Amino acid sequence: MMLVPSSNIEGYIRAVNAIPLLTAQEEHDLAVDFHEQGNVEAARKLVLAHLRFVVSIARGYTGYGLPLADLIQEGTVGLMKAVKRFDVTQGVRLAAFAVHWIKAEIHDFVIKNWRLVKVATTKAQRKLFFKLRQATRKSIGWLNSNDAERVADELGVSASDVSEMEVRLNSSDVAYDGGVIDSDAEDENIPANYLVDTSSDFSQKYENADTNRNMMLHLNEVLGHLDERSYLIIKRRWLDSEKATLGELAQELGVSLERVRQLEKAAMGKIKIALEAKAA
Repeated sequence: MMLVPSSNIEGYIRAVNAIPLLTAQEEHDLAVDFHEQGNVEAARKLVLAHLRFVVSIARGYTGYGLPLADLIQEGTVGLMKAVKRFDVTQGVRLAAFAVHWIKAEIHDFVIKNWRLVKVATTKAQRKLFFKLRQATRKSIGWLNSNDAERVADELGVSASDVSEMEVRLNSSDVAYDGGVIDSDAEDENIPANYLVDTSSDFSQKYENADTNRNMMLHLNEVLGHLDERSYLIIKRRWLDSEKATLGELAQELGVSLERVRQLEKAAMGKIKIALEAKAA
């Protein structure tokens, strides 16, 4: 099977156009050979001889902004499916039979890749997608009510379905974080600015909890290096639920109030220096 090169698509097209077409008898014999004898080479010849039809059909879908090489590749998959299901007893040529399979694969590819968000998921929506694309290319602006009713009648859907699909076709994907380059102004309409649940920031909660846990571990380690009297003052002044006053500590330790203040200040200085060193 000939692979479709994205770098030299025109060369590929010239190559497939140079492959001779099959006569009705040749096509019949190859199909019989493949289905009855399991001759894979016969199937390969059938596919190669019809690649030009795949290219012709794929060219009609270039308006969707997708690479022609990809469209041809998908159409070729449809052609191979058609060859597998081709029944010579029906009295039709393979080219006529394969059109449905080729278009079906290309349609599926276009719908899956035209937008990040799918615009068509049901069979009716898929028909509407391609029908409305054709209609809007021939007209200027939006479909009027008469046009919408006509399309709805042709496809067996409601006019509201037509209007909804038209809105989808005229909408565009929006990047979650905007993605605007060279813009200092913050776009208030991008999803990132209004989809964030500010009432529950799990990452910030875990970060804060982790930070607090580390600070407590470091603090306990630092407190363990204080002398007994300094530790008692810090514990009674800052860590106990019922905090002691300088006067109470002075009486308990048998020193002056000013001495307790000096010991507390020195201990707090040591703690600050030790915690800063841990953080660094």
